[in-house]
Amino acid sequence: MARFVVAKVGEIPRGEQKVVRVKGREILLLNVDDEYAALLNRCPHEGAKLLCGARVGLLESDEPGRFSYTRQGEFLRCPWHGWEFEIRTGQSWCDPKDTRIKNYDVKIEPGESLAKGPYVAESFPVHVEDSYIVIYL
Repeated sequence: MARFVVAKVGEIPRGEQKVVRVKGREILLLNVDDEYAALLNRCPHEGAKLLCGARVGLLESDEPGRFSYTRQGEFLRCPWHGWEFEIRTGQSWCDPKDTRIKNYDVKIEPGESLAKGPYVAESFPVHVEDSYIVIYL
C-alpha cells in the first residue's frame, strides 16, 4: 500500500481538521484528542463537503428526562442534512448498516524514517512493439 506524507503532527491542533489532496481525492484529516483520523471529504448521502460540518458529541439517555452529552467532538455532522458519522470509523449513526464514509489508515512516523535512503527513482517497464515505444503505468 502506498504511503503519502500529508502533515506534521503539530500542524493540526486538537479538535481541528485540514483537507489534504491525495491521488485526486479530498481527504479530511482530523485531530480527535491527539489521535488522527482521515475521512473522504464527501458525505455519502448527497456529496456535501464534510469540512463544513459541525463536530458534535453523543447525546445519550437511560430514561426519559435524563440525558448526558459524551464523546464531545468525536462525531461529524453533514452540513446539508445533518447525518452524523463517527470520526474514527466513518460509521453512520443515521443508517449504520448501509452507510459509512470511506476512512483511511493514519499513522504517525518519525521524520528520519521518511527521509532515509536509498533513494530510488520511479521506473516503468518499456517495450518495443512494431517500432513504437510503449510505457505501462
